[in-house]
Amino acid sequence: MGCFFSNRRKAEKESQPEGGEERPKQYSWDQREKVDPKDYMFSGLKDETVGRLPGQVAGQQFLIQDCENCNIYIFDHSATITIDDCTNCVIFLGPVKGSVFFRNCRDCKCTLACQQFRVRDCRKLEVFLCCATQPIIESSTNIKFGCFQWYYPELAFQFKDAGLSIFNNTWSNIHDFTPVSGELNWSLLPENAVVQDHVPLPTTEELKAVRVSTEANRSIVPVSRGQRQKSSDESCLVVLFAGDYTIANARKLIDEMVGKGFFLVQTKEVSMKAEDAQRVFGEKAPDFLPLLNKDVCIRKQGDSICRCRQLLQLC
Repeated sequence: MGCFFSNRRKAEKESQPEGGEERPKQYSWDQREKVDPKDYMFSGLKDETVGRLPGQVAGQQFLIQDCENCNIYIFDHSATITIDDCTNCVIFLGPVKGSVFFRNCRDCKCTLACQQFRVRDCRKLEVFLCCATQPIIESSTNIKFGCFQWYYPELAFQFKDAGLSIFNNTWSNIHDFTPVSGELNWSLLPENAVVQDHVPLPTTEELKAVRVSTEANRSIVPVSRGQRQKSSDESCLVVLFAGDYTIANARKLIDEMVGKGFFLVQTKEVSMKAEDAQRVFGEKAPDFLPLLNKDVCIRKQGDSICRCRQLLQLC
């Protein structure tokens, strides 16, 4: 009587190549598309306009180094980006899931969004920034900051792909690791600074296909005043709880309040717990507890707005 398994072993044996060597096993990671590091790098360029279109980076790491007098545009989300030894460059970076690190750069103008932002051994940078954590400078001088102000159709989805909230932006809360007594290594750009005067739109036909706008009312990230001096001591906090159209409602509220002369100070998207509600709403907190599971809050100071899971502050 034969055995089923013996027949299968015989077939497997016959399928083996001569010499008795087994075929190498194939694993899922062997099937992945190979990544060429050169596709995720700009190095040694001079007097060029270069970039990557939406979908061309797709969450990979990117490196920019040794570039001079270049305009560089990354219209996609990425994992991390390092910029080394660049001089007199214009740089736009789409949402970065991790860190953006400038080292030994000078006379550069940038617009970017990231989770972490750090500058070391740099001088004379202008940065229109959206950063989820406190921006850090180290051994650097004459670093100027403004609020991120940029739009193109794919940008909102890229923020989601990078895990960034458009409401979490601490662009003006700078920490200097190496302060100098009596001097300030960083400052804020004028509130009326025109982004396009600092970071102009691309001029090549390929990159012009990305439909960019730098108008404040179209910016994906709400344009806030941050830590600039306020014109009034009065302020108000607006809290939006999560719902089907929370982001759209928050943006509509901001536009309406700014149109009425208020100034957006800051925005924040947070998960609010019962104890947080008690601090914010006081004796009214029990009325809002059923809404906490739905997510969102906004803060308003005539000058600022935030989000609970969104908060807005206006003044």
